[in-house]
Amino acid sequence: MKTLFIGGVKSGKSLHAQNYILKHSKTKPYYLATTEFIDEEMFQRIKIHKQQREESFTTIEEPLKLYETISTCQDDVLVECLGMWINNMLYHGFDFEHMKEELTNILKLKQNIVFVINDVGSGVIPDNALAREYIDISGKLSQIVGASCDEVYHTIAGIATRIK
Repeated sequence: MKTLFIGGVKSGKSLHAQNYILKHSKTKPYYLATTEFIDEEMFQRIKIHKQQREESFTTIEEPLKLYETISTCQDDVLVECLGMWINNMLYHGFDFEHMKEELTNILKLKQNIVFVINDVGSGVIPDNALAREYIDISGKLSQIVGASCDEVYHTIAGIATRIK
């Protein structure tokens, strides 16, 4: 089973995704953290996320190689988050086609996977090319993942509503 939690920044999607996978997993799930340590503020955000999940997950930190990592996991996987993965992939020079192929392969895996991604489709069009590229890629990949998932939840103001 594949599930997607999508919502704005600080909407509560990560917490809902964590609770969802813990409720549905028969064993201790994997938490695949994609965020790279880029500055002190990001380090503090990561520290808070680690405290929230405590010992409930087996944590794997991997900013780029999602398919390779998930395909070796024996249990359910929470991918937190695809938005940061897209950011990392762009930063390291990967294009949309590479990301699409990687996600398409992940969606074919047998594991139960819960994805988290920011909803970037409700904002303004940015004034710089890189930000527009990020939004375009994120929107297109969200559509691919959403279409392939068994369940999709939109989260806003801490409330997750099933939309698929």
